[in-house]
Amino acid sequence: MTDKSHRTAGSRGTFRAISGRALQYICIAVALFWTVAPIYWMISTSLKSELEATRLEPTLIPESPTFGNYVRLFQGDLPFVSFFINSVITCFLAAIVSVVIAVPAAYALSRRNFRTADQTGYLVLVVRMFPMIVLLAPLYLILLNTGLLDTMFGLILGYTTFGLPFAVWMLKGFIDAVPVEIEEAARVDGYRQWEILLRIIVPLIYPGLVTTGIFVLMEAWNNLIYPLTFITSIEKQSLPAALVLTFTGQFKTDWGGMMAASAITTLPLMIAFFAVQRSMVRGLTAGSVTGT
Repeated sequence: MTDKSHRTAGSRGTFRAISGRALQYICIAVALFWTVAPIYWMISTSLKSELEATRLEPTLIPESPTFGNYVRLFQGDLPFVSFFINSVITCFLAAIVSVVIAVPAAYALSRRNFRTADQTGYLVLVVRMFPMIVLLAPLYLILLNTGLLDTMFGLILGYTTFGLPFAVWMLKGFIDAVPVEIEEAARVDGYRQWEILLRIIVPLIYPGLVTTGIFVLMEAWNNLIYPLTFITSIEKQSLPAALVLTFTGQFKTDWGGMMAASAITTLPLMIAFFAVQRSMVRGLTAGSVTGT
């Protein structure tokens, strides 16, 4: 009787283990399909002709694959290269400026060297929680009154205002993970405050700097509403806004061209992510373990 009960309990445990593993695989498969399906459809549509891309009955696999949509991006009348360069310049500069400004701000909030440090940190967090459209009208008026509307610098300023609070809070977590004893030892050796920040703290949180910069870069790269609002000249537009303005018309949409442009638009983000994924994982792990 005892052996039979043991066998029954063992079979139940095995069934539960198999069921749990099967459920995990099913969840992974669903998540993978949910992620890969739009990418596949984007690439598939970019390889279709205009007639095939606009059929009422869509095809999963292009019947006659063509790279004509990609060729027209670089050889046609559309200034796609200018759009790409505009996005690279504005997004990279916004990421760099955000990280540079966020480092001393995050250091001050982390070490709490003034009375209102906690309140200031919460204020930064509240600003970050605002929807992007809430800051649209004030930023528009500021850029209009300062003559920065329809300029690359104005767009960089817009990206920075929304990415800076995120960068401050991200870097604060990384700096919190740095032991205070290291700074105290540096002070004994005669280091000044700014030397401790630049020579001690910044090298120690380098993975965090890369992680934060990549996140700000991706957020700016995918931003659509700011360039549509702050930029009025088509030659100064970024890629997301240019896709909307140039490939959609009143009576038809060039789906093949739009998907080809979208594929090229997502390529830099994919390359940047895979190039620094180890630094991002290491940085996020370091930032999640804080001493406060």
